[in-house]
Amino acid sequence: MAPPAEPEQRPHLGGQAVIEGVMMRNGERVVVAVRRPKSGEIVIQEIRPFQAWRKLSKIPFLRGVYNLFEILVLGIKALNLSANLALEEGEAEKFGPLEFSISLILALGIAVGGFFILPLWLTNLFASRSSGMLFAFLEGLIRIAIFLIYLWGITLLRDIRRVLEYHGAEHKSIHTFEHGEELTVENAKQYGTRHPRCGTSFLLLVAVIAILVFSLVGNPPLPWKVLSRILLLPVIAGFSYEALLFSGRHANSRWLRPLIAPGLWLQRLTTREPDENQLEVALAAVKAVL
Repeated sequence: MAPPAEPEQRPHLGGQAVIEGVMMRNGERVVVAVRRPKSGEIVIQEIRPFQAWRKLSKIPFLRGVYNLFEILVLGIKALNLSANLALEEGEAEKFGPLEFSISLILALGIAVGGFFILPLWLTNLFASRSSGMLFAFLEGLIRIAIFLIYLWGITLLRDIRRVLEYHGAEHKSIHTFEHGEELTVENAKQYGTRHPRCGTSFLLLVAVIAILVFSLVGNPPLPWKVLSRILLLPVIAGFSYEALLFSGRHANSRWLRPLIAPGLWLQRLTTREPDENQLEVALAAVKAVL
């Protein structure tokens, strides 16, 4: 057997909590591990990542746009798959291609409408004549406020709280792998539920970088502002993704810690401490993806 890779040589795993399980990714390999509620069996199934325009995933800044869309598609696939895998044998599947398409359209609509168009409209109601810099700043504050209210609101839902526990299990299992530990529940317990490369941190970066980018637009009439928010989304996604990668590589840097800290604090809302059964599922996903 080959010796284990040094920590800096280890691949960067990524994941997502799903219904009663975890999606885990290592490069082109993506798996979903789910525990069936009645039998307790852990079911693992591989899903194919987005294949079109794959070369874009290697180009700085463009890869942020590509990966953001791919993560959205993979995430919905994984959620729908986990809902079906959580069923016991003999139960009919709940989610198919039609449900996936509807979920994707709704997710895009909520993301663009709820987190970009709605803050713009609210800001325009009260600060339509302000300077471009002030307008972008106020719009950014409203966007972050909506984001925080949304996160806080979903934590009140019982089913979502269980997904947040799997989110914590996902982070703990990745920490265990990245520290070169044996992938056991006991080893995973010692690590925290927060991780610098988490998607929560990415969304906060998007909100902050959007303030800087939109301030360059000035304060034109509302239709032009709406158009600019849509057209500049790829630019914001590209810069945010590069910033997230950089912060992940230098998470232990003393000067960078204060900049990473808000994203880690925010993960207190989006993660919960998992139990041993949930850690077992997350570790099974890591083992399968490796």
